[in-house]
Order: sequence, then C-alpha cells, then structure tokens
Amino acid sequence: MTVIMDGKKLAQEVKAELKQRVEELWTSKQIVPRLAVILVGEDPASQVYVRNKRRAAEKIGIKTVDNLLPATVSEADLLDLIYEYNEDPNIHGILVQLPLPAHIDEAKVTHAILPSKDVDGFHPVNMGHLFMNMPHSLPCTPRGIMELLAAYGISPAGKEVVIVGRSNIVGRPMVALMLNADATVTVAHSKTKDLRAVTKRADILVVATGRPEMITSADIKPGAVVIDVGVNRLADGHLVGDVQRQTVEGVASYLTPVPGGVGPMTIAMLMKQTVEFAEKSEQDGY
Repeated sequence: MTVIMDGKKLAQEVKAELKQRVEELWTSKQIVPRLAVILVGEDPASQVYVRNKRRAAEKIGIKTVDNLLPATVSEADLLDLIYEYNEDPNIHGILVQLPLPAHIDEAKVTHAILPSKDVDGFHPVNMGHLFMNMPHSLPCTPRGIMELLAAYGISPAGKEVVIVGRSNIVGRPMVALMLNADATVTVAHSKTKDLRAVTKRADILVVATGRPEMITSADIKPGAVVIDVGVNRLADGHLVGDVQRQTVEGVASYLTPVPGGVGPMTIAMLMKQTVEFAEKSEQDGY
C-alpha cells in the first residue's frame, strides 16, 4: 500500500498553529505581521497564486499590503518600491511574484530585497546561509517538503536521496536541506545519462521538472518515498504532477498527490516565515 501524503491537511494544521502565534504576538507586543506583495502584470497563474496567498494570510491574521503594478512599470520604479519596504519597520516580509516582464532583471530584484525580509528565501545571502547549514530564510517549497517528511516520520538521515531538477527555487536548495539532514544526495537533470538508473537508486525521490508524468513506476525503487513537486495542466484541463500517479501508486511507500501535496505546504511555509520574521523583528528591536 502506498501512503498518500496529505499536504493539505498538514498545511491547515500549520496555519492553525500560526494563527495562535499571531494572536499571541498581538497580545504580548501589539505587533501584526505584515507581508508586502508585489505583482507585476496580469499573468493569470501569478494572479491565482497571489490570491491564494492573500486568503491564507487573512485567515491567519497576517496583514498583506498588495501592490498590483502594470506590466509596463520600470525596473527603477519597482526597485524603489522594494527599497521603501526595506526601510519600513512595519513590513516584516517582502514577496515579489515571479515571473517578471522581460525588461526587468529578476536577479536584480531578488538581490534588492533585504535578506531579513526575504520570505521567499531566494536572496544569495540566504542561499549561502542555507548551504552553510546556518539558515535564516528558506525557499518555501523545499522547506514544506522537509516538514511533510517530518510529519510522516520519514528521516532523510543515511538515505540515498535523488533530486530531479536543479532550479534555484526547488532543486538546488533541496540539495542543501537534504545534506543538512544527513542524506546522501544526487542531483539529476536534463543532461543526466541513464536517468532511470539514477532514480531507481533513490530511497527518497524528489521530482521538480515541470514535465507532466515523466516519472513512472519503471523509474522508482519499490518502497521509495516519492515527492512530486510538479503542477502541470493538461489540454483537457486536468492537473497532473511530474510523476505518473496511477503507475507509481502501489510501488512507492509514500507519494505526494497533485494537487493537495506539496503545493499547500509551500503557501503554509510562506506564512510561517512571515510570522517568524515578525517575531524576530521585535527581538531585534524594530
């Protein structure tokens, strides 16, 4: 039997605990966590993500400061807005929804956010701290995966972990988190020779490629834990992951579903880091 890992349920538990922490923060310090959200343009997927984040924040008690900017906004104006929020002690986290229009340098925008307010965990300083096992802010999807594994009593220590995908958002920070958890880590990607031979070694397989159902039962070791990060919409409107659930289920010991697996945990971790930043800002005297 394959255990389907319920990320939606765990995310609800995380958010319930965060709601209590937000209430305690107000009672003890009169602080309301505030998250500045910047959305440039009208990309439909980005609008959905931002709306879901706003709803989650409202239920927890986090105040969102929404900025809906036209696709024509200049890079300089966007950077000025970020610098303004960097200096505002009442803003605890800054989120710039990606992707950005082609005329704006995403790296420059990411670097502009103060590391202490970088709720996405993408700033090079935060990435460096992560790889040194001194994390401050973590990319939300990898952090959500680690919390999901912990909730099901799955320790990466001593296990062989294969990560398929090497993006800065998932693959690379996932490597660091697994190394910090004492796993033996292999990264596979589009240039990997004999991918199946690599993935079949995995005790824990994390797949984040954006290629619908590319991993089948033939690609995994019986009993492996399979974490499917992909969210792909097919021509008929159905959402599927990077893993072919119908064949992998019954072979894997644990499997994250799409939807309802990693996705809800990503938003929960964004909320968690915003609350953590608000708690820490008081300690730092802001």
